Amino acid sequence: MVIPIPNSEQFLLFTLIFLRIGALLVVIPILGERTVPARVKAGLTILLSFLVFPSVQADIPRLHTESGLFSMAFAMLGEILIGVIVGFTARIIFTGIQFAGDLIGIQMGFSIASVIDPMSSTNVSIISEFQYLIALLVYLAVDAHHIFILAIADSFRAVSPLGFYFSGSLIESILTFSSLIFTTAVKICAPVMAVLLFTNVALGIIARTVPQINVFIIGFPIQIAAGLIVFGLTTPLFVQLVQKTIGTLSSQIHLLLQLMASVNFLTPDVIK
Repeated sequence: MVIPIPNSEQFLLFTLIFLRIGALLVVIPILGERTVPARVKAGLTILLSFLVFPSVQADIPRLHTESGLFSMAFAMLGEILIGVIVGFTARIIFTGIQFAGDLIGIQMGFSIASVIDPMSSTNVSIISEFQYLIALLVYLAVDAHHIFILAIADSFRAVSPLGFYFSGSLIESILTFSSLIFTTAVKICAPVMAVLLFTNVALGIIARTVPQINVFIIGFPIQIAAGLIVFGLTTPLFVQLVQKTIGTLSSQIHLLLQLMASVNFLTPDVIK
């Protein structure tokens, strides 16, 4: 049995594929969390790289391995950026969900009560962590993680190795997608925030009309109770909103891949 020995071109191609897939897996939810062992991430990255390598090798031109160190460094950086940008689309959604939970927790009086998020190892609001876990369950229920597995293959068809281009249109699209952090947060926390606002107004009217009542004592439990009731009633709407937002990931990833493949990022001497 003769074991095939890869040449320098094949080794370089596999390295570029490994960097792109590894960067993507590090950023996306679930697999990119700190609780996932590094060995699992590395093993999955190697496995996916081996699966993708034959099709990528057949579709791209022959690589020129005698390019300078500077060009190769930019090539590797470009592959890492592709994976990070694609995974960034999902991170934006979950960041908006956590932001909404923080706003709700502050209005309900839960800003002091915090827990350790096992995913990021940081202190977060109880409401924020609860919403984040629900969003992760929805993410898995709708098979959104399959979107990124398909995005790995689509990325190599749309943007071949050494073909990354960082344009003004790409920056504009990333900034537009970043606005989802605030729009998603507002959509999620709007019902609870509205009820808590009316509750504060009612408590203010009571404090003015009946000064004998200590509003500061009765206000905190009333705000917590009103917030939890509305939060529970709007949970089905929250799930539908998360599902709808996650459903837009495919179109966003496709748009970003098109913008990254506008022109060749490297100098012409990198591709022979």
